[in-house]
Amino acid sequence: MRIVQITDTHLSPIKTHFNPNWEPLVAWIEQQKPDLIIHTGDLAVDGADIEADLEFCRSCFEQLSAPVLSVPGNHDIGHLPESHQPVNAERLARWQRHIGPDRWAKDLGDWLIVGLNSLIIGTGSEQEEDQFQWLENVLENADGKPVAVFAHKPLFVDDPEEGDSGYWGIRPVARQRLYDLFAQYNVQLHASGHLHRAWKGEAFGTRYVWGPAAAFIVGAMERDLPGERILGAVVHELGEAATSAIVRIDELTPYVIDDVVHEVYPHHAGDGAKVTEEATQ
Repeated sequence: MRIVQITDTHLSPIKTHFNPNWEPLVAWIEQQKPDLIIHTGDLAVDGADIEADLEFCRSCFEQLSAPVLSVPGNHDIGHLPESHQPVNAERLARWQRHIGPDRWAKDLGDWLIVGLNSLIIGTGSEQEEDQFQWLENVLENADGKPVAVFAHKPLFVDDPEEGDSGYWGIRPVARQRLYDLFAQYNVQLHASGHLHRAWKGEAFGTRYVWGPAAAFIVGAMERDLPGERILGAVVHELGEAATSAIVRIDELTPYVIDDVVHEVYPHHAGDGAKVTEEATQ
């Protein structure tokens, strides 16, 4: 089973800054002949508030030959409760209406793949607890087969046992809960996006992959993070021996968000530093 993971495309019919990278990305994906495409979030520039952005993303997916599964990013449905665009019922409904479920599980025969809504993890909400209960039930019924989990946010950024990394990763209590489930139920892979960095590593018996963004890289406005500043995708081969290859796609234009951040993500929160930080996620 060949899965192409793409992430952080930041598409929009209104703010079209990064749209030129979509056509070469589609061409590259078609060359890979994947069985499945998984988008790990931030499909849109501002799907959290602009319906047309998600509608546009859905129409873009029609150019792809293989089926597409997506999980939401913070620019699709919002983020933490204290952010300027918190996840809420209206934003979730908009995603579900135009893109599909915000969580899903698919049995591939030898593997189970799971998509999570990482934007509600660590919020303490009823939606978070409901997703945890759903995840545990899905994993319990996997009959011990290997599992690959896809989500927008990585579980950790600098260290698997780090403290609260805020916007960047998953908060410690929720992260430990995921670690425990992963260890109990043979979760072999967790693949994410969000950081606009490409990286692979391992922690507690699970492989972790950060997919490179397809829209833009982040320059000096971002704090130093692990991984490479490249544009590309990931090719996951799920079989008896699973592999994940991070691929730099040279045909993608390396736009730098620093140059256009105030056009693409203006100061609508009234806090320039916070908006700048959120634009890089």
